[in-house]
Parts: sequence; structure tokens; C-alpha cells
Amino acid sequence: MKSKNIARILTRAVDKIIPKKEDLSKLMTKRKIRLYLGIDPTATRLHMGHTINLRKLQEFADLGHEAILLIGTGTVLVGDPSLREKKRAKITEKEIKENIKGWKKQAGKIIDFSKVKLVYNGDWLRKLKYDEINEIASHISSIKLYQRDSFKRRLKLGDTVWTNETLYPLFQGYDSVHLDVDLEIGGTDQLFNMLIGRDLLRKMKGKEKFILISPMIVGVDGKQMSKTSGNCIWIEDSPSDMFGKIMSISDDLINKYFDLLTNISSTSVKDKNPRDRKVKLAKEIVKIYHSEAKAKKAEKEFNKVFKKKGLPSEILEVKISSEKLNILDLLVKTGQALSKAKARRLVEQGGVKVDSKVINDWQENISIKKGLIISAGKRSFIKVK
Repeated sequence: MKSKNIARILTRAVDKIIPKKEDLSKLMTKRKIRLYLGIDPTATRLHMGHTINLRKLQEFADLGHEAILLIGTGTVLVGDPSLREKKRAKITEKEIKENIKGWKKQAGKIIDFSKVKLVYNGDWLRKLKYDEINEIASHISSIKLYQRDSFKRRLKLGDTVWTNETLYPLFQGYDSVHLDVDLEIGGTDQLFNMLIGRDLLRKMKGKEKFILISPMIVGVDGKQMSKTSGNCIWIEDSPSDMFGKIMSISDDLINKYFDLLTNISSTSVKDKNPRDRKVKLAKEIVKIYHSEAKAKKAEKEFNKVFKKKGLPSEILEVKISSEKLNILDLLVKTGQALSKAKARRLVEQGGVKVDSKVINDWQENISIKKGLIISAGKRSFIKVK
């Protein structure tokens, strides 16, 4: 295996390798390694944050290594406490099945499943017997399990930490033992869990596990990308939505997006002005998940709406039977606001238009007619049918 390929895969979009990058590089020159990436099915969609590790997993597979994508159908029942300030809500079997229904199709935009094995940890975690769970737990100090920062913050605030939350890293860690891996890939938020897995593998099988930590990416609002914050760029976003969201990011995120989400180095576009760099970034990401033709069309559509102040070529139509509605009720009914409170904020910020007229009064009633265009924010357009 060529050393330059190994150096690239262990450097680009990599925050840190534990214990040492040099030792992992030496191992990869000697033999194929077995590695895995685990994702808990907490939502129906995958976002760009997920793609960083999915792309890395595929890179290892392309070099001929044994790559495994693990869907946490077992660990999700416990609920990962990483970066959580409160306990996760319980998830049902029905929700798990619904969430993973489209995951293979979404991940398939990045992962070649002829090279990457797909597994579900519920297949072994839910079969563990009392003696086996007791054996796993006997290798990790309970004091260590309470050392994660989010637990400390909760306890300091007088909140509680539930026993099943402390057990989560044990079950995730056991995945490494069951799969007998050489390497685990994960984001910085997963470091604690991955280190527990490293300890378990060493103590239960006498084997060392490497950890490759990838950087986290922030969403369109500059905060950590997550489904709960609503700041995600989703793999399944339409070309126009994907393009528009990327164009809305702050200029200081452009380089990171290039380096983490594409194969283009940020240094290769540093001579361009911020807007041109952002356009190139948006076109590249849309091309990856849709096509080059759709990326060009999305750029044309974006310019039409934002530069020429025109309307999108395609606008979602919604049937409304009422003859008159308060603007807040109208925004909620069209799905352009999740609540009246959020609708009111949109109006007060000057972000709502009805037939190109800015609505400043949240108490205003709107006469409903066929063909009425309601816009909320920069990218949401609805037509009454």
C-alpha cells in the first residue's frame, strides 16, 4: 500500500489519531486492517456532519481495508449522552425502524456497499446475558464513567445522571470487542465512548485499538450541526435548498467546508473572493449529492431569486380552504413556521412577504386567494392553490 495514500487518509479531515498516527500508518503498510464507524439512528435523515466520517470510512475501503458501517439499533435504546445537557428521550421500536428505513439509500451516495459491510449492533447487544454484561462492566471503573464533562455540568446544576446513561459507553465500547477491530472512526463528541471501547478491547482480548477522531462541523447558523437545532444541510436536501444553505454560511466557514465535505483543498481556491469561493463550494457539494447539471441549475436558480429578486421556477403549492387568516396562522398552516411564536419573530424581523409586500404587523389578516405567494425568510416560498 503506497505510503502517500496512507499519509493522505490519515491527515485530511483528521483531528487526531490515538495513540499515534505513525503506528497506525506502519500497521496499514503491513496488512489490511478492520475498522468501523457507528451511527445511532436518532433521526430519519443524515446531514453533512455525518458525511465527514462516512467519506473517511469509504476512503479506507477504497484502499482495500475491511470497513464496517454500524447502525446502533441497540445503543440507541440506551441513548448516547455525549454533549447532552439532559437525558435523551426514549425511542420506540417503531421510531427506530422508521428512522433507518432510508439510511442505506442516503449513505449510498457516499458509501459503496460492495466494499463496506453494513451491520446493526442490536443483533448482538440485545442478546447479551446477565453474566456477559457483568463481565463487560467489571472492566471499567464507575468513577471513570462519571468523569465526562456533560455529567459534571449536570450534577453541578443539581440535575441527575441516570444509570443507563453511564452504561452507554460500555455498550458502544463492546461493539469494538464484538467486531474485533483495529480502528474506530468517530467525531470529537465520541472520544469518551471510543476510549472506553479501547480499554475494553485491550482488557477483554488483549488487543490495541486505534481511534481516528474527525473534526465536528457547524451548521448554517455557526452552531454545532444537529437535527435538534434545525441548522442542518441534509444529504436529501433538494439541489436548490442545498445550494442556498451553503451560500448562507459565514465566510469563515468556507475553508472548513471545503476541507471536510469535498475533495477540493481550500488552499486551491484561496485566491478567489469569498462569494466566488462560496459558489464553487455550493456547486461542488450539490454535484456530489445530485449531479453537475443540477448544481449548475441550482446556481442559476439562486441568482434568479437572490440577485434578480425573482421567484423560484418551482414553488410548492398548498391548498388553504379559509378565506382569511391571521399571518401567524397562515405561516404555521403552510409549514413555514413551526409555531406562532416563531412566526411572530419572522414577521417582526421583516422576513415575511405576501405577494412581494413585506408584512410588518403580526396581527394582520391575509385574504386568501389562488396564486397567492407567501415567502418566509430567504428561501421559503409557498403558493396557494
